[in-house]
Amino acid sequence: MDLIIGIGVGIVGGVVVAIIIQNILLKKRKEQILKEAETEGESIKKDKIIQAKEKFLQLKENHEKTIKDRERKLQSAEDRTKNKEKSLNQKIEEVNRKEKSIDGQKKTLEDKIGLIEVKQQELEKTQQKRVSELSRISSMNPEDAKKQLMEALKDEARTDAMAHIKDIVDEAKLNANREAKKIIIQSIQRVAHEQAVENSVSVFNIDSDEVKGRIIGREGRNIRALEAATGVEIVVDDTPEAILLSCFDPIRREIARLAMHQLVSDGRIHPARIEEIVAKTRKTLEEEIAETGRRTCIDLGIHGLHPELTRMVGRMKYRSSYGQNLLQHSREVANMCAIMAAELGLNVKLAKRAGLLHDIGKVPEDEPELPHAILGMKLAEKFGEKPDVCNAIGAHHDEVEMTTLISPIVQVADAVSGARPGARREIVESYIKRIKDLENLALGYDGVVKAYAIQAGRELRVLVESEQVSDLKADELSFAISQKIQTEMTYPGQVKVTLIREKRSVTYAK
Repeated sequence: MDLIIGIGVGIVGGVVVAIIIQNILLKKRKEQILKEAETEGESIKKDKIIQAKEKFLQLKENHEKTIKDRERKLQSAEDRTKNKEKSLNQKIEEVNRKEKSIDGQKKTLEDKIGLIEVKQQELEKTQQKRVSELSRISSMNPEDAKKQLMEALKDEARTDAMAHIKDIVDEAKLNANREAKKIIIQSIQRVAHEQAVENSVSVFNIDSDEVKGRIIGREGRNIRALEAATGVEIVVDDTPEAILLSCFDPIRREIARLAMHQLVSDGRIHPARIEEIVAKTRKTLEEEIAETGRRTCIDLGIHGLHPELTRMVGRMKYRSSYGQNLLQHSREVANMCAIMAAELGLNVKLAKRAGLLHDIGKVPEDEPELPHAILGMKLAEKFGEKPDVCNAIGAHHDEVEMTTLISPIVQVADAVSGARPGARREIVESYIKRIKDLENLALGYDGVVKAYAIQAGRELRVLVESEQVSDLKADELSFAISQKIQTEMTYPGQVKVTLIREKRSVTYAK
């Protein structure tokens, strides 16, 4: 019994000890978990603080950047304001100088008028003295003496007045010429455009010479269809990776270039496809022309222009005048007209409008037999332009009389734009005449059948009749033609004379 009690007490004691040990272990575990939680909390706290600091620094940096952008914009606005203020001050100083000049001229005229009045009073006194003296020493009555003296004094006064008037007119002309030169020089300095030269040949680049065969087609049908659809001569020669498009009309030449580009890119080249692509290209180019006209009017600040006139302005892009692009020339004239009109106190918008439209008569599609200035004036009247603009267009080559002050401004601006060095080149007609003269010179010899001037007149090919010209005479004829060219013609560089004599025997098998 005691053993059982001892065992029970031992068991109870062991259980109590186990419970105590478990409680101690649980307490230590809780303390460890608390420490770990505190450590993790400190770590999270530090991470959050670091993130908060980084966020703060980023916000601070963005804020500083925003402030700097605002300061830069404010500085830029301040600089623009200062520049405008400086420009305004310069204009005010210019106006003050002109006012002082006008006041000085006015004062000079007033002084001269006062001098004339003083001289007139002296003449009246002298007249009275002469009347008294003549009445005293002569037998004439006072009325006759007065009449004779008045005639003498009228002649003298007329002479003096004419002399003063001539001085005043000469001085006014001198000042007017000085002011006109000043305005023109300022206008030229403030308007600067590129000097571009147009020609009648475009080069179409291809990736390889294999494309040439596809463009030519079987027996040349593709190239003939393309030439018939566009009206452009297509020259396919030995030039590597290039095809020449030759036409005097830049619009047709551009249509051919764009159409050929689409055909080569698409790869399907046949007559039906060619006609379809050319029609689409022509429509697209017309839309581009209209857009070019609208964009030009917006750039120049010209509003309310009739749509047909706007389209004609766009067509100027594909028209040249003596090698100078017509659209660039018209824009330059418009800007110069605006500057001159502003200097003279005239309507700037009307002057700019007249300058842009002054050569509008060069771009109509039908091109009637009228001077381009008269045709442009009629077109402007047809589409509702103001009489001042119409007169400026028609009078810029003196075809009609100038009735407004804008007309001479347009005429001067047109002359200045066309007279810039490099703006225009030698007249095409004179070049063509020189080439024809070269061919006609060779055709004047006996035995010459045909003569062709090629390579822009640097080579002359002469074909002769084999029955009339022998081999020995061919050498003599070639030398004679070269000597005649050398003595009678003016040309750059040298001209190569190639005389061709061939014998052809043709028979038919029946």
